[in-house]
Amino acid sequence: MPSKISEKEISFTSQIRVRFVETDPMGIVWHGNYIQYFEDGREAFGRCHGISYLDQKENGFTTPIVKSSSEHKHPLRYGEVATIKTIFVDSPAAKMIFRYEIYNEANKIVCTGKTTQVFLGNDDKLFLHLPPFFKEWKRKVGLLK
Repeated sequence: MPSKISEKEISFTSQIRVRFVETDPMGIVWHGNYIQYFEDGREAFGRCHGISYLDQKENGFTTPIVKSSSEHKHPLRYGEVATIKTIFVDSPAAKMIFRYEIYNEANKIVCTGKTTQVFLGNDDKLFLHLPPFFKEWKRKVGLLK
């Protein structure tokens, strides 16, 4: 689905179909799978906006998650199509922060969440400044002048 770019928000909306294996004995999505849905959204965002994991790797960086949170509001069930809105949160620090909103087929919000990733160089050392490729990406999408 089309992405939104405004002065401070860059987002992408994607969809997934809930698989049987993702549900618990009650027939609802097990809470731990929402983190995987966040990753699905983040990967779709990255491919759309030119900041995918492969783009990061080509520039000599990995971006492990150092913090994640989720809040569950309503259940998702097997077979439902869920919509994942992934929103990039701009920060002056050398990290990537994403917010997530997951909706069910009735467009009711079922889960919200947030992840924080840091930049590690090829030597697995923490990069404390904006990597050049990330700075250029932020310029390209209008977050830096």
